[in-house]
Amino acid sequence: HDIDVPIMDDMFVDRGRSRRKAQEITNLHRYRVELYYVVLDMQLQEINSHFNETNTELLLCLTCLSPNDLFSAFNKQKLLRLAQLYPNEFSTIDIMVLGTQLDTYILDMRTSGEFSKLKDIGDHAKRMVETKRHNVDPLVYLLITLALTLPVATASVERAFSAMNILKNRLRSRMGE
Repeated sequence: HDIDVPIMDDMFVDRGRSRRKAQEITNLHRYRVELYYVVLDMQLQEINSHFNETNTELLLCLTCLSPNDLFSAFNKQKLLRLAQLYPNEFSTIDIMVLGTQLDTYILDMRTSGEFSKLKDIGDHAKRMVETKRHNVDPLVYLLITLALTLPVATASVERAFSAMNILKNRLRSRMGE
């Protein structure tokens, strides 16, 4: 394919500038600073614009439900905060009860062989129903089901707004004719 692969320790030669005005930098420095870091900054800005503080908090709370490595990401305070983000589903009393349910739940999950090999929240919810744990810890199960429906609900709303934008654009173009 005849692709020139630069030697990273060699000096970079900018073909568009005179050699007297050019800075002396290595190929490694140029690719790292002028290309790689710039692309990383652009990606970070894009991610930051998509995930505001509330969305980031929500995602961090959701990771606490992951059954990986015997629920190593479990954090009771973050899960209680997640419940507070759903005031229509969890009353103040429900959140207090959820706190005690979470204590027994995590102890049972970490000591139970049935839940030790689970990989994702979906499998976890299925296993809770199979073992009737959804009746023992109903508020924890509600939290898990809310976590499972969130991506679907978000995608549905985004699709609806996208469809509305398409319709608005078509209407605008017809009005202009």
